[in-house]
Amino acid sequence: MLIKDRKEGSPRHRRHMSSPLSLRKQLSKLPPKDVFNDMMFVVGGWTQDDPSCLVEQFCPEYNEWRTAARMVNSRGKVAVGTLDGKIYTVGGEDKIRCYSSVERYNPDMDSWSTDVAPLSSPRSGVCLVAMDGYLYAIGGHDGITAINTVERYDPKMNTWSKQTAMPTRRTGAVAVVLEGYLYVIGGNDDDMALNTVERYNPVDGTWSICAHMLSPRENAGCTVYLGHIYVAGGKDELNLKLCGAERFDLDTMRWTPVKRMRSKRDDMSLVVFNGALLAVGGSDGVTNLKTIEAYCHETNTWRHFGSMKSKHPGGRVAVLC
Repeated sequence: MLIKDRKEGSPRHRRHMSSPLSLRKQLSKLPPKDVFNDMMFVVGGWTQDDPSCLVEQFCPEYNEWRTAARMVNSRGKVAVGTLDGKIYTVGGEDKIRCYSSVERYNPDMDSWSTDVAPLSSPRSGVCLVAMDGYLYAIGGHDGITAINTVERYDPKMNTWSKQTAMPTRRTGAVAVVLEGYLYVIGGNDDDMALNTVERYNPVDGTWSICAHMLSPRENAGCTVYLGHIYVAGGKDELNLKLCGAERFDLDTMRWTPVKRMRSKRDDMSLVVFNGALLAVGGSDGVTNLKTIEAYCHETNTWRHFGSMKSKHPGGRVAVLC
């Protein structure tokens, strides 16, 4: 059961609740006002051996994961994004077919709805990012080939519209927004893992090429943290699982390496939660991981941060602020 008290409005009203000592130690360097602002969910994940597609929410006030309502359609390689306090899941596959459908999760009701317009075509391995009040669904694999399609969702009109296509076909890429630009990073062009990066300007609808990553990678984790783009994990052109990480500096327009994670993590999520940069889940090539690592930029080190209750192969993490 997902337990929430929303009578006082947003989760910001819970920030002064007491927390376990272990959590206080982990978040001791953060300002107290930031401790309980965010809600973190892990969504999706599907294999033939484990098709449950559980959804979990981390409750920092109790320092534990709790089960939330499941998606209507169980699927892996699903794109997960957030917009206006809701979680959206786009596309995905279940080894039988690819999906074009989109679902929306309301944390206040702990329920999923399917009254969201679908993509123009089924695809898995899409990357999803919010920008300027819209959702952008980028690339993916339609069951035959990797594609370069870009679609934009307008929540007010409940419609998707096609935007300027990427120069490169990509599936399993990652995307972030920084300083008004949308960056699409890595992925696979149906031939090999990519280290290339493309940047989209929504003002004039144009794409430009940015500096390449240091390592090709697909199914990586990616987020913006302290003004930099961080990318970690995934797998390379030899299909080897990666523990390496790197970051992009907007001032120098260059990628530099950061400390490797403690575990190799393919199909992982990289998120900022209550001020901490977390690497969540993924596969090390032997097993699907439940563990979480936290990165400290001051010491350039990773440390164990805890574990989810369940494994989520092909699932992704969403953080609602």
